[in-house]
Amino acid sequence: MDNQQVIGIDLGGTQIRAGMVNERTITRLVSGLIPSAGTVEEVLAALYQQVDSLVSDSTKAIGIGVPSVVDVEKGMVYDVQNIPSWKEVALKNRMEERYHIPVFVNNDANCFALGEKYFGQGRQVHSMIGLTIGTGLGSGIIINDKLYEGVNCGAGEFGEVDYLDHNYEYFASGQFFRNVYNKTGEAFFQEVQAGSQQAVAVFEEFGMHLGNIIKMILYAYDTELIILGGSIRNAYSLFQKTMWQRIHTFTYQKSLERLKVVVSELEACGVLGAAALYYDKQR
Repeated sequence: MDNQQVIGIDLGGTQIRAGMVNERTITRLVSGLIPSAGTVEEVLAALYQQVDSLVSDSTKAIGIGVPSVVDVEKGMVYDVQNIPSWKEVALKNRMEERYHIPVFVNNDANCFALGEKYFGQGRQVHSMIGLTIGTGLGSGIIINDKLYEGVNCGAGEFGEVDYLDHNYEYFASGQFFRNVYNKTGEAFFQEVQAGSQQAVAVFEEFGMHLGNIIKMILYAYDTELIILGGSIRNAYSLFQKTMWQRIHTFTYQKSLERLKVVVSELEACGVLGAAALYYDKQR
């Protein structure tokens, strides 16, 4: 892994962040806006602009995390969030034709998990789950030190599992605040800062739902570590207690002795995780 220069790209719906990763650190980081309403070629041009500023003869590979469904083997991306023109783009082929080095493409939640595994709090464990909690609920699964994607890169879609009268994503992501209370999580957070105990109770209710999905994940994957990422992590102290209250109702209490649930502390995790797509394939 050391002394291998790899470019990691975090391709969002409105912004590109790209970095040169070498010896476990980002040695250079660039970013730029995406013409989200543009054509396939216009969005690619914005991507090329950032990569062109980083790539060199020493670059070993490029990894790209995308908020979409991905055919990992072919490097095809489908229905990229917030980029309407990207219905079906052969991203791997287009990038390899331009840069003549291996390119690896995966969804952004998987990249989050890999970033934590290779550069963050997952380095000392063999199996872990990364949960990204923002507008939606995404996850990446690491089993025996390798990313587990499933046959169609669909493993870990825990948010789609039926729960109460909707699904887990409805109650255990940022959508909860809007769906149940018609207000953003950020608005509730500001109310907490202003001293509202009612807003605190809303976060505690959210923690109960999050604890339930973590229980469900534990029944499926007897993992030792769950890392929470996304914007909701900033409010962790508000929902930590009720989350653990639900986790502690897990049937197999012995399993909980080794379980850790932590909040991501990794900066530019999407960039690092995208670069780690290359490292993961070398195992």
